[in-house]
Amino acid sequence: MIKNILITGAKGQLGSELGRLYAQYPEFNFIPTDIDELDLTDKTAVSAFVSDNQIDCIVNCAAYTAVDRAEDEIEWCYKINRDAVRNLAEVACEKAVIIHISTDYVFDGKATTPYKETDQTHPQSVYGKSKREGEEILQLVCPQSIIIRTAWLYSAFGNNFVKTMLRLAKERPELNVVYDQKGTPTYAADLAQAILSMIVFTEKTNRWYPGVYHYSNEGQTSWFHFTEKILQFAEINGCQVNPITTGQYPTKAARPVYSVLDKTKIKKTFQLIVPEWEDSLKKCILKLS
Repeated sequence: MIKNILITGAKGQLGSELGRLYAQYPEFNFIPTDIDELDLTDKTAVSAFVSDNQIDCIVNCAAYTAVDRAEDEIEWCYKINRDAVRNLAEVACEKAVIIHISTDYVFDGKATTPYKETDQTHPQSVYGKSKREGEEILQLVCPQSIIIRTAWLYSAFGNNFVKTMLRLAKERPELNVVYDQKGTPTYAADLAQAILSMIVFTEKTNRWYPGVYHYSNEGQTSWFHFTEKILQFAEINGCQVNPITTGQYPTKAARPVYSVLDKTKIKKTFQLIVPEWEDSLKKCILKLS
């Protein structure tokens, strides 16, 4: 029976979207924390917190996500994306179930069809490698955990691609955006809803469903087309969007050229209906305006 749910990284995009849903689930006691309340890199603190608050379930949204900066801040990136996950696993495995959020960056992006959970991982960046090692440690120490890989996350909260494009489109007459990277945007509000639906489903069926799952919105697009839709839905007409290649926009960290995720497993297991990315983008733009 799940009662007390610890949300880590509660001030991030996903954590904030989860926070908006707490009132809809009065059967659970949500305990939101961020680094100020609970430093996940401090194992003693994590152990005391889990015990004192009688935590039954942990939704780990805490992550180092500055992909390019991670190439320089390697130690700090691994501390959060790998070592903190180990702490949660070692401390909580006997007491609580864990839902951990991971990323499409664990893949090398060389596929041409949507990635399944069983596909070979081959991360190309420090960020991707640190997230993959976090996954491996969690599966080793706490095999009954759930890992959800997601991609291209955005919301009305924090810093993200949608908010950046909206800001830049108001400041500049034109934007150059990469068109040869394919993926699927994920509205963090949809992922938050999916996570809580999964927890409710496990309570209803009286069964836990460990393993790796993929979640993003339905459909696929490029960053260029995504940007066009952002400006269209926001009714911003004075900015020209130009398609460019990955080679014309060099970044410190390598990005997966293709990172569409196959969601068959999560939909089937938890009976989830996943919204189309364009429908969800409209909702987010409406919220932002």
